[in-house]
Amino acid sequence: MKPEQILQSLLLAVSVGVFMANPAQGTKTNQQSELRQKRDILQINQPSLLTQGGSQQVIPVTGVQVNSTAQGVEIILQTTLGDQLQVKPRSEGNTYIAEINNAQLRLSSGETFRQENPVAGIAEITVNNQNPNTILVTVRGETSLPQVELFDSDEGLILGLITTASATPPPEKQPETEVAPTPTPETETPVQPPSAESNEPIELVVTGDRDAGYNTLNATTGTRTDTPLRDIPQSIQVIPRRVIEDQQVIRLDETLNNVSNVIAGGFDTFSEARYTIRGFDNAPVLIDGFRQFAFPEVPETANLERVEILKGPASILYGQIQPGGIINAVTKKPLAEPFYEAEVQFGNYGLIRPRIDISGSLNDDPSLLYRLNLSYLNNESFRGFDENFQQYFVAPVLAWKLGENTDFTLEAQYSNRRRPFDAGLVASGRGVIDVPRDRIINEPDDYIERTFISTGYSLEHRFSDNWTFRNGFRYSTSKVYSDRLTITTNFDETTGIVDRVYALDDFYSDDYSLQSNVIGKFSTGSIKHTLLFGLDLNRTNSSSFATSNFFTPSQLNIFNPVYRATPRTGLDILLLDRKSVTDRLGIYLQDEIAFFDSLKLLAGIRYETVKQDITNQPSLFYPGGDTSQFNDAFTPRIGIVYQPLKEVSLYASYSQSFNPNVDQFDVNGNPLEPERGEGYEVGVKTELLEGKLSATISYFDITKQNVATTDLNFPGLGISIATGEQRSRGFEFDVSGEILPGWNVIAAYAYTDAEVTADNTIPIGNRLAGVPKYSASLWTTYEIQRGNWQGLGFGVGFNYVGERQGDLDNSFELDSYFLTNAGIFYRRDNWRFALNFKNIFDVDYISGVPFGRNSGIYPGEPFTVIGSVSVRF
Repeated sequence: MKPEQILQSLLLAVSVGVFMANPAQGTKTNQQSELRQKRDILQINQPSLLTQGGSQQVIPVTGVQVNSTAQGVEIILQTTLGDQLQVKPRSEGNTYIAEINNAQLRLSSGETFRQENPVAGIAEITVNNQNPNTILVTVRGETSLPQVELFDSDEGLILGLITTASATPPPEKQPETEVAPTPTPETETPVQPPSAESNEPIELVVTGDRDAGYNTLNATTGTRTDTPLRDIPQSIQVIPRRVIEDQQVIRLDETLNNVSNVIAGGFDTFSEARYTIRGFDNAPVLIDGFRQFAFPEVPETANLERVEILKGPASILYGQIQPGGIINAVTKKPLAEPFYEAEVQFGNYGLIRPRIDISGSLNDDPSLLYRLNLSYLNNESFRGFDENFQQYFVAPVLAWKLGENTDFTLEAQYSNRRRPFDAGLVASGRGVIDVPRDRIINEPDDYIERTFISTGYSLEHRFSDNWTFRNGFRYSTSKVYSDRLTITTNFDETTGIVDRVYALDDFYSDDYSLQSNVIGKFSTGSIKHTLLFGLDLNRTNSSSFATSNFFTPSQLNIFNPVYRATPRTGLDILLLDRKSVTDRLGIYLQDEIAFFDSLKLLAGIRYETVKQDITNQPSLFYPGGDTSQFNDAFTPRIGIVYQPLKEVSLYASYSQSFNPNVDQFDVNGNPLEPERGEGYEVGVKTELLEGKLSATISYFDITKQNVATTDLNFPGLGISIATGEQRSRGFEFDVSGEILPGWNVIAAYAYTDAEVTADNTIPIGNRLAGVPKYSASLWTTYEIQRGNWQGLGFGVGFNYVGERQGDLDNSFELDSYFLTNAGIFYRRDNWRFALNFKNIFDVDYISGVPFGRNSGIYPGEPFTVIGSVSVRF
């Protein structure tokens, strides 16, 4: 069936189901009459644009009110976004049940609303969170199933219950030709929902183009529970799908430019990109809470629902982690309503990027859902390479509802990408060499090819409203290969001659991760608890092999380069041949304690063990032989939140991190001692404009000991040294959300003082590499809401990064830069057209975090234009 036929059939079914009800009987108070005047009629319609966008906002319901009526009782779910709630009714005996799939209950009095015997005929009303994005409304009749009518009002969603004790007999059926009476303010006009057994979702009419917006009020990364962000004593920022679409983001690092104190960009041999959070390098990237430890993959943005950034030490939940924080990429999940989207992006440098996103149900229940994302990318480099960026990506997902209380999800990902291997530029004097930004110091045909495969499942079983069991498993494998690499070993600033060696890299890893946890909600007297107990298991098998022509280097004059002048000789010198097996075990306990409505405590502890067995074959830098290491640690976390007002949270926290230096070896092949970190943080979180706009301001102070750093005598060869103690402290400010209808904003500012505080090789007081003292960003869009130009929108923004040191020795500096970006888009019906301009003034700058004077200094992208055409149905 064609999409147009599906839509016509749906509208026909809607028109048949809509009818006019008789005026409600009985007198009402003046207050109730005024309330009725504000109510809109609930109608069954095509899926709202909120659902069609494939990105559902979790709508906060901040209150529940029960009022008696002449026909029975009404339940008011208080929210400013009541017209976006999606209701799926069903019945069990005398009990009416309504699932609201895109909402979360946030009551100041606790997590559950319950009222017994509110009126004759109703035994009990219960409203609670079934899961992080579903509210469950349960109404139990005394002797029979209550009848339910649904309304929408300025106060929220209203469920009108008609009981057998108060309901009047239904009127006789009128002839079909008779016209129903016109409703008045005193005459309610409800629409009878589908039969409780139909299990069909009820949609509210959506006026205009509703979307998830820029403000997300909940994320699971901070606690692994459904705790609202305002109740978590740690800074957590979320980049929703809407921002990714409006900015036409293609790479993950582009999304992170919207968050304070995150520096992203640059490549190395082992991974696609590097990320620095709060001054500390190598922040890990998780995919749906799972980490790939060896040769990690960068998530494909075509499959992202949102990106969550948890700042500060987070070892209690995620094990070995950098104390600056983590990045969690949340992938798209199946939708119950049919959803089809196709998009083509195109731009300068030969960019072409088609993608497809489809989802829906495979049966009539719907209990078996699917989603499939596919994308392809081909793009020339703005640098002087022969190779293009090329990627194939596919990600299927199946979600199976095994019963009322059990959900099972099976998912997989495959990506293959090939790109130029970029050795970057080199430092000269106190700065970076002054050459055109397309100048390369390696060979034009250098490349890196990466293949990534991942598969796994997630299982959730709800024993009751208060106890939930979750279990998940991921298997991932990565292969990184190139037989055409050119690595810089030395630069003579006087002559401009770069010494280089040719190399072959062949890296491989298998990663197995199992996560299990139990979440329980209970009370001890007046104190409420949300208890989390969990277990993590991981095994990583990795293999690293590299050869080179180390003793016969080639040379290149960086000011007058002649490429391919030296043939690639036999790569007969073994640089590295290592295999390792790493086992990790983590056990953690966390309790979220609500002493009062306004005072909450978060406390937890984790015990972690890491065991690694390494086999080194004799090579140029390693003597060979077997090496083993075992490390363990307890990492605590404690924080407190005080809310003097419902919209304001004052918080403070302390936490520790533990990061064994697995796969980090000195020149003799010996593993380094584990890194340890601790962090303090205080801040204020606010939810403004009735929850449409959120802001966080925080101060942090983090220290890390026994830091592993690339040995600059052996760049690009995986050889490290320990550099003592580093500290980072500063202020951050983040704000995101909707200021006025159609006007969205996301902005950030950071001041960071990051320096070496104790060392055996690096001078104390040196600033950490690549970390600016000042950085800021802004992106804001406005979309016309009415009239002939409805759907037309504009966006503008900037990214500012201050001066940075290029290495730990502080031997050279990177200049500050200010990038200006803009966009224009137009939505009409199911179509969207967009044109984005990045780095409008073609600023020449250095991105990312360098490794040293001869490695990791990457020019940023010049002026770029990206256009797109997409359709959804």
